[in-house]
Amino acid sequence: MSSSAVSHEIESSVSAARLFKASMIEWHNLAPKILPEIVSSASVVAVDGGVGSIRQINFTSAMPFPYLKERLDFVDEANFECKSSLIEGGDLGTKLESASSHFKLVPSSNGGCVVKLEGIFKALPGVETTDEVAKGKEMMTNAIKAAEAYLVANPTAYA
Repeated sequence: MSSSAVSHEIESSVSAARLFKASMIEWHNLAPKILPEIVSSASVVAVDGGVGSIRQINFTSAMPFPYLKERLDFVDEANFECKSSLIEGGDLGTKLESASSHFKLVPSSNGGCVVKLEGIFKALPGVETTDEVAKGKEMMTNAIKAAEAYLVANPTAYA
């Protein structure tokens, strides 16, 4: 099967700078605090958090898989942009041959931003991914909105 791409946009009232730092750069620290029903723990398991770093996100039984590992392939903090690749866990090997994501947070005139996500994945032969794509968009929206709520409630966090 050829690679497929999915795009998704999420509007936020929080500035691109704060949301990028919280939800992209420091996600391994924030996720277990704001989504404890889904993320049991998370950490950087290789390198220092920059390009080439590998993060492991461990999930509760609410998820259909116990963990995933992602490699940070590109970071442009000045332009609020990053790319990562799934390297282990998640649906890799069971439903997906490969998966990567590209996030760009675009500042908006109201002081908030728009989170633009492009996911590229290659499903294993015979695997239908329509439901997973819809679930993925919903989960990403929920994660960004949880980060947004945390940042609104904690105005000095990730400032």
